Parts: sequence; C-alpha cells; structure tokens
Amino acid sequence: QVQLVESGGGLVQAGGSLRVSCEVSGRTIGTYLMAWFRQVPGSEREFVGAISQSADKTVYADSVKGRFTISRDNAKNTVDLQMHSLKPEDTAVYYCAARAGLYFGNLDLVPLYNYWGQGTQVTVSS
Repeated sequence: QVQLVESGGGLVQAGGSLRVSCEVSGRTIGTYLMAWFRQVPGSEREFVGAISQSADKTVYADSVKGRFTISRDNAKNTVDLQMHSLKPEDTAVYYCAARAGLYFGNLDLVPLYNYWGQGTQVTVSS
C-alpha cells in the first residue's frame, strides 16, 4: 500500500516563503512521476508542478513559475515544494500525487495520478 503524507503547511504573510514536504511509504518513489496540486473550496484541484522520476524535468503552472520549486530525494522517498513570494491567492490545500509510467505529459490531469496524500493547508495572509 502506497501512502503519501504531506507536512509543512501553515500560515505565512504575503511575500514570505514556505516549504511543504511529501513523504512516501510502501514503495520507492523512484519509479513515480511526482506532482503537487492545490485546491480551494468550491474549485477543482489545480496543477501546481511536477517532477520526473530522475528529476531531469520539471514543469510548473504559469501562476507559480519562478516562485515555486519542486525537488525530490529518491533515497529518502520525499518530494518537496519550496514556495517563495507567496500571495494570498496561493492559499489552498496542497496535495502531493504520484503517477506510474514514464510519460511526461498531461501532467494536469487529476485522474492520471495513482496515489494522493491527504493534503496540507497553506494560508497566505495579506
């Protein structure tokens, strides 16, 4: 059973930084494309960014490009999302997701992901 557990969410002022982490258990993440999504109440889950199995490719949503960075440590089975220059509109529950296979496309399609964490709340105050 693969489990993803996010941590590190919290309250931060606009312009600040925050790092959220995802710890995976049950299987090595080296075979999974890893991604971060976020969701606010009443809205669909939104793609934030993704990183390939070997970390040689990353893709980000336009809304976070240049401010957010995804990294992974396959030896520790963890994936991090470093967020800088946070804005109130970044407020959401952030989810970690894992997807099997080497295809690095359609990254924003929620149904293509095999495993999800429970989410961690990030709140950015103005």
